[in-house]
Amino acid sequence: MPDQLQPPSDGSAGPKNRSPLPGISADDITVDIETFGSADEAHLRSDYVREVLAALDRDDEENCQALVRPLHVADLADLIELLSNERRASLVRMLGSELDPELIAELDETVRDEVLTALTPKDVAEAVTQLETDDAVAILEDIEDDRQKEILSSLPSSDRRVIEEALQYNEDSAGRIMQRNLIAVPEYWSVGQMLDHLRDNPDLTNEFWEIFVIDPQYKPVGTLKLSLVLRSPRSTLISDIMESDQLLISVDMDKEDVAYQFNKYHMMSAAVVGHDGRLVGMITGDDILEIINKEAEEDILALAGVTEGALNTSAIATTKARFLWLLINLGTCILASLVISVFEGAITELVALAVLMPIVASMGGNAGTQTMTVAVRALATHQLTASNAMRIVNKEVIVSAINGTLFAIIMGILAALWFQSAELGLVIAFAMIINLLVAGFSGVLVPMALDRFKIDPAVASSVFVTTITDVVGFVTFLGLASVWLL
Repeated sequence: MPDQLQPPSDGSAGPKNRSPLPGISADDITVDIETFGSADEAHLRSDYVREVLAALDRDDEENCQALVRPLHVADLADLIELLSNERRASLVRMLGSELDPELIAELDETVRDEVLTALTPKDVAEAVTQLETDDAVAILEDIEDDRQKEILSSLPSSDRRVIEEALQYNEDSAGRIMQRNLIAVPEYWSVGQMLDHLRDNPDLTNEFWEIFVIDPQYKPVGTLKLSLVLRSPRSTLISDIMESDQLLISVDMDKEDVAYQFNKYHMMSAAVVGHDGRLVGMITGDDILEIINKEAEEDILALAGVTEGALNTSAIATTKARFLWLLINLGTCILASLVISVFEGAITELVALAVLMPIVASMGGNAGTQTMTVAVRALATHQLTASNAMRIVNKEVIVSAINGTLFAIIMGILAALWFQSAELGLVIAFAMIINLLVAGFSGVLVPMALDRFKIDPAVASSVFVTTITDVVGFVTFLGLASVWLL
């Protein structure tokens, strides 16, 4: 990873191609189509994993290297994540100089920290120089300050300057995830001049899909597709074939907003500009795919109160991460219990209330979760905004009213037949309608309110929505029963 906007001197940016050893097929190691049925389901075979474990336990370095050498870096990352801490350290040590730097970027963050700990600062620095800027920054950003400084001091000055500059940007900004390795040419050049420039400069990146066109101030003025370059005569001016319309990404733009722009406008790459409008980097589709996957994973985990890497973190760390969430849920459960205790006399007189009240609360909670999930996703994708909020709320209320009425009829009839009481059937029917309506309202309004106050809806919505539907369900059902039945 060389100077700004320059590629590695060897041109390497992607995974290395490794040839399997004689007698060892990559298919034998990584996939088993007959067992799993399709390539989509294929993964590391258990018998292969056992062979690797046996080699590690025997400290058989030669056999272990032979077993893992044919693996793609993504599969090797999966293998390392399957291992215990001690075996991971052993495998990293045995790989030695054969450790592909791309492997470090592929690892789960928790496992990556363990692997980096097993390497010397000099080894990490050497690996970082072979990675693209965004991957190098992703590896170094979470390392402790003292060790990070030690690694940076081992880097060539040009590499260190680029990484230190990238680390100055906010961790969720475009500046943190952009790549510096790109091709930029002036608009007054001809196609022939540009092709000669690409051929005569071996230090330029080998992997690019789009060429950025700049003015004398190094500000982007257009883009050039490679397909158009290949079909144009050498004498053609770049200014005549470039596309002037382009979406420029500010270094300060939030990475989720960048992903939204890429998805909305179907972009393959985009130029990143600094505060002065000068070209400082680019973001490509593969970077955005990683962001979208990571954000989706974080939202799903946040809804359940767990964190990324929960499978690989220690029991103590996992307990700490989940304790607060469970403590909050304990508080909401106590609140619901206090509501029930208010109607203790009614429940004592009519045992059927104790049997039926969880149904009302549970149906409300499930309906609220459905609406909340849709709302959280819509907020994340900018499909739910202030301009269409009322339309979405009205729709959810209508859906809740319809579902509430249908389930009220079903549950009212069942309760009446079950306990031989038409009045009890009416009570639970009305309670069901009211709670599902409240679930529809809260499922939309709670995420919107949290988003308005800059609180992540994916993290906090479920606590509030569940509490609201539980409390309303209990109060409505037990309150109506107290009035009508006792």
